[in-house]
Amino acid sequence: MTSARPRLPRAMLAVGLSATLLLSMLATVNASSHREAPLIAEDPVADNTDVYAFVSPDAPDTVTLISNWIPLQVPAGGPNFFNFGEDVLYKVHIDNDGDAVADITYEWRFRTEIANPDTFLYATGPIESLDDPDFNLRQTYTLAEISDGVRTVLGQNLPVPPNNVGPRSTPDYEALADLAIVELEGGYKSFAGQRDEAFQVDLGSIFDLGGLRPLNEAHIVPLPAEDGVDATAGLNVHSVVLQVPTAELTRGGSGYDPVIGVWSTTDRRRSRVFAGGNGAMPVHNGPFVQISRLGMPLVNEVVIPLGIKDTFNAIRPDQDAAALSQPDGSIPVLQDPELGRLIELLYSPTGIDVPDAGRTDLITIYLTGIPDINQPRDLSQPGEMIRLNTSIMPTESDPNEQNRLGLLGGDLDGFPNGRRLIDDTVDISLQVVAGNTPLTPEFQREPNSLLGDGVDFNDKPLLTSFPYIPHPHSGYDYTPPVSSDS
Repeated sequence: MTSARPRLPRAMLAVGLSATLLLSMLATVNASSHREAPLIAEDPVADNTDVYAFVSPDAPDTVTLISNWIPLQVPAGGPNFFNFGEDVLYKVHIDNDGDAVADITYEWRFRTEIANPDTFLYATGPIESLDDPDFNLRQTYTLAEISDGVRTVLGQNLPVPPNNVGPRSTPDYEALADLAIVELEGGYKSFAGQRDEAFQVDLGSIFDLGGLRPLNEAHIVPLPAEDGVDATAGLNVHSVVLQVPTAELTRGGSGYDPVIGVWSTTDRRRSRVFAGGNGAMPVHNGPFVQISRLGMPLVNEVVIPLGIKDTFNAIRPDQDAAALSQPDGSIPVLQDPELGRLIELLYSPTGIDVPDAGRTDLITIYLTGIPDINQPRDLSQPGEMIRLNTSIMPTESDPNEQNRLGLLGGDLDGFPNGRRLIDDTVDISLQVVAGNTPLTPEFQREPNSLLGDGVDFNDKPLLTSFPYIPHPHSGYDYTPPVSSDS
């Protein structure tokens, strides 16, 4: 039997209605930067979903960079399975001098080849190698580095493994995918292809009026408390993974600084023309234009207002301060974030309170980096990106043994210092917004420290060696979360 709901003051009801409206608008996004803005939600091939940057746990003289695209893939999504876009330019950027401008950029361009156009089959038989003639629709890619304006091709015709279709089409998938790990000259290691969606989050509860199942009873619309539900369990993404010698990323010589900034973007040609008729493919013209951008997780989704989400996707980090600032120089979306006020409202029965407006702690975490942790030595321009101190060594060689709360859990090598696959960025970000950090010690307490969605780990263990992201789920083994009895 459900207990009677408390009657709320009229003023609180009015605010609650505003919160409902805001969260209903936020319901257009899914997971960490999955479908984070209206325009990119219509273009999943170009939708940049997650970025990771960490000192490689089993090769600490290198940094691993990961960027994901094509969100929330149902593994059984045939007959036209998921692929990178041929008409898309995928990029990962590095700032190593604190000016929020890319000093190094890595670019991926993909090419698709159909071996037999007279069949609808993705695989015409068991695929046992990456050049198997039964691998009917295959992709290769070119990887290039742009440093100081000079473009160097690191590898060409590099293989992409097939999607994990099932035991008939891809009978030994893990061995097949491992064949797509390539070692390149200069100590680089590269992989591009389908992977498990390793970002865990309870979408169903979070986007139902900001609910956190473990704290259901403390919500202003109470429900019985229960464990979190991982909405991305069983789903896949497409990833590019690049392992780079640390010395190639950091600024050397007398200006050496171990801190780098990392973000990812997607570009498309300025125009696309559909000729129509006779199966004609669209024609892409003009220069490449940035249409998606991602650095720190959850920023565009729940910090950037709906009206400027698409704009944020199109600008560079060095433009952030100007684009987000008011005439007085304040940045309300970070210094007085709506998410903080919503947490305070929705969980008011707990007595939770968050820091007042004018917060410098969030500016530090999201725009400048934390002094003595991951702030560039010669910071000259704040900008939203993942900042990683490459001199802080991994706490564990097995990524599954690292602390999921990252820096809040005592791991100096964890988010928001870089971002590891184990880092529970939903729980960390909620607690950061609530002030549960040493930067605002008076709020470093319960109930602020209890905020979390109850989904603590990925549904598959992380790999202990490159490319670290688990192998993708099989289409044959995929079980829909809700089955029909009809």
